[in-house]
Amino acid sequence: MRDVVDLRTLPSVVAEFGGLLCTDIRALNKMPGPERGGRDTVRVFWKDRFATPPPKLRSTLLLQHLIAWRLQVAAYDGLDDTTRKAIRRRGAMMPEGRDLGIGAVLRRTWQGRTIEVIVEQDGFRWEDKTYPSLSAIARTATGTRWNGPRFFGLRDEAS
Repeated sequence: MRDVVDLRTLPSVVAEFGGLLCTDIRALNKMPGPERGGRDTVRVFWKDRFATPPPKLRSTLLLQHLIAWRLQVAAYDGLDDTTRKAIRRRGAMMPEGRDLGIGAVLRRTWQGRTIEVIVEQDGFRWEDKTYPSLSAIARTATGTRWNGPRFFGLRDEAS
């Protein structure tokens, strides 16, 4: 299993911080991978540290990354003011696919049926209804959860 966080890349302040942050991150790095029951171990670790149920994720590695991030946020009191301001200036994130431009058409054939979506100012139109995201359309059209941009070919399979 790859290291969740390489302690050598963290600022030297972490080494001086010592204690809980380094101990917890080392413990994360030593946990078994999903093939050896690591997911349950990581989920218990989350519940013990944060006193909440862990998110329902299939990826053990992603859950480990989230834990490491939350531990660092707690240790460093979150983001600095400059970073917070930069994020606010950037504004809300636009759903993937909207950058194609109003009027762009996305087509996907699914089980012999053509699904045609038109990018609009306030979302995506399919069958005379506007949806907030491509994922909402893919889920409605197929009856299963899909990553909408991947479903419509905006991302390759490895993304």
